Amino acid sequence: MFNLTDAETVKSILSESGFRFSKSLGQNFIINPTVCPEMAERCGADKESGVLEIGPGMGVLTQELCLRAKKVAAIELDKRLLPVLDRTLGEFSNLTIINADAMKTDLNELIDTHFPDMDVYVCANLPYYITSPVIMKLLESRLRIKSLTVMVQKEWADRILSPVGSREAGAVTVAVNYYAVPEKLFGVSKNSFMPAPKVDSTVIKLTLREKPPVDVKDEKLFFGIVKAAFGQRRKTAVNSLSSGLGMPKAKIADALAGCGFDPNIRAETMTMENFASLADRLSDNM
Repeated sequence: MFNLTDAETVKSILSESGFRFSKSLGQNFIINPTVCPEMAERCGADKESGVLEIGPGMGVLTQELCLRAKKVAAIELDKRLLPVLDRTLGEFSNLTIINADAMKTDLNELIDTHFPDMDVYVCANLPYYITSPVIMKLLESRLRIKSLTVMVQKEWADRILSPVGSREAGAVTVAVNYYAVPEKLFGVSKNSFMPAPKVDSTVIKLTLREKPPVDVKDEKLFFGIVKAAFGQRRKTAVNSLSSGLGMPKAKIADALAGCGFDPNIRAETMTMENFASLADRLSDNM
């Protein structure tokens, strides 16, 4: 098995393959030997389960997943990495590499095809530029998965881990907490990568909820309200929601009053329950 955390080994393999890093794809390969074993161990997979990985890179995390799981399916967008992965991961018979764009892939179908009758986990080192879209697709698709263990930019992790209703929270905080229970596993220094990015990372685990923490009559409206409220978070909820939803201010004000909220309430102080109450109130009056 190749030592893919050894910088000289990595450089040699990439040089022989004629590979050059792509800034547009956010390619930073992990060379800290402690990171991937811990990620793989804490993602929850075992010899009876399957793991979906997005963006295997050179395969440093993939190796660890293959050693622990019954089956691993890794989606890699960059076809230039396919011959590299054939070389670095060729010894693993429980691995399938899929050259595809995860954002354009039917992940429910992929999971049913590759992981029949298995518990499924997601474990990935996600490129910073596509963190939110990928995670939201994984959550919104309501996949048959137990959890997501992902390495993300520290700033993004801090926002997700902030309590809903705090100043640090945002629309994505509400969305992630609606579908899953987030927890911080450990931090990762920017010096753990080659080439080194400009910021540190954090490994977080999102354990899927059996049901959302709030019941809403209209889920689409609920998320529309959340998005609109945080779209202009410095404004009062009346102004931001009126603008974002295209509704009269009076209607928003009446709904807020009907929920017993301060007329000057702002999105950053609203809890998950507050958003749910407001969504149901507006749904009843539409």
